[in-house]
Amino acid sequence: MTELNQQNLSRLPASVERPRYDRSKVKVGIVHFGVGGFHRAHQAMYLDRLMDMGEALDFGICGVGVMPADMRMRDALKKQDCLYTMVVKHPDGHYDARVIGSIVDYLYAPDDPEAVIELMAAPTTRIVSLTVTEGGYNFHHVTGEFQLETPDIAHDLQAGATPKTFFGLIVEAVARRRARGIAPFTILSCDNIQSNGDVAKAMFTAFAKAKDADLGAFVEKEVAFPNDMVDRITPVTAKTDIEELFKRFDVEDAWPVVCEPFTQWVVEDHFPLGRPAYEKAGAQMVADVVPYELMKLRLLNASHQALTYFGYLAGYRYAHEVADDPLFAEFLMNYMTLEGTPTLRPVPGVDLADYRKTLIERFANPEVRDTLARLCAESSDRIPKWLLPVVRENLASGGEVRRSAAVVASWARYAEGKDEKGEPIEVVDRLKDELMGIAQNNRKNPTAFIENREVFGDLIDDPRFVEPYKEALASLYEVGAKETVRRFL
Repeated sequence: MTELNQQNLSRLPASVERPRYDRSKVKVGIVHFGVGGFHRAHQAMYLDRLMDMGEALDFGICGVGVMPADMRMRDALKKQDCLYTMVVKHPDGHYDARVIGSIVDYLYAPDDPEAVIELMAAPTTRIVSLTVTEGGYNFHHVTGEFQLETPDIAHDLQAGATPKTFFGLIVEAVARRRARGIAPFTILSCDNIQSNGDVAKAMFTAFAKAKDADLGAFVEKEVAFPNDMVDRITPVTAKTDIEELFKRFDVEDAWPVVCEPFTQWVVEDHFPLGRPAYEKAGAQMVADVVPYELMKLRLLNASHQALTYFGYLAGYRYAHEVADDPLFAEFLMNYMTLEGTPTLRPVPGVDLADYRKTLIERFANPEVRDTLARLCAESSDRIPKWLLPVVRENLASGGEVRRSAAVVASWARYAEGKDEKGEPIEVVDRLKDELMGIAQNNRKNPTAFIENREVFGDLIDDPRFVEPYKEALASLYEVGAKETVRRFL
């Protein structure tokens, strides 16, 4: 058994790839908030590829955590000199293992907020990137407005407050750079939100304006917020993944990351202070990301929601089990073809029919073992950003919404907190108590769930959505999830 750290790199088995570059020469140029599985299997991996080519050694990553749960990542990475193993799981059962070395430091902001701010204020930091989840941007689902009353935001807006949020930390760093005559870094959102750069710009500008009007105007005018589209299925690392890494590769890693073989990164090329040559590592640098991100959000992400609640209610627990069921696979394909795809723009270089087929194949990868529980989590942040825009665009154009309405109904049924066998469901959502409370009224008031205008806006007023929603919900009670899917093919 080889414990993973810098000293032991040369002792790893030959079957494990490792950095070929001298990590002592890597300097921090990127500060990243939200070091989870996805960042480690995606952005950090692209940089690691570049560094293996002898490039981007001045763009090393310093990870930053702000939430109590981030202490675990801090401890795992610090113990291993910020090294970790990325395990790529192929459908045929073959695994590839590579140690990633592009993260060279990690700071837990509550330990020393000043150190985090000063690192970002340093001229050497040229990019501040984010994977803080869809819900991290603190905007209202319906109005899109930044929510100033959120407790930690309200705290950070007080004069002289030590920042608690990534908004407070980053805006303070921008302010210090401005005062010192240092050009602002680029802020790169890597979350699954349509026009994520534009959304990040609006939210950071709103926060900065609430802090100081002149600073807000500076952020709005001078800070670059490129859009990008990110794609790689990366399930939560399970205990069995740690055990399997040791069994197959004889590596002891406190927190490896596991992922599928597929990866895609499409980035708007707007980095005033420079950037790594991401395109040499396989990323696509483009002028307009929107066609790619709509494709991904409305086909891949929305399709995950289309399979996850129905699948869970039907008794499945993993995404590949649902995708392997011909009934569910046909339902997914019909949603993508008849409802998701009509809302897309032409995507340069992409055959959408082939993309849809590839998605089903990716979902069906049995080695990834992506849990439905993970895909069901934080639905109040995901459904409004991924699926409801499809509904609204199709309603506006006279298109189909029948399957989308059924998916929303499956979420409403799931939010009741019990599956079809009466077993409890652990609902994970920031609005859990509110949504579960509403869902208890589903049977006596079939539209109770979608009457929540804070989540669904005015969709309750359109019978073209309401009627198939009610039909699907009634069917879920009458014949269950699987037969309801059959009815909505």
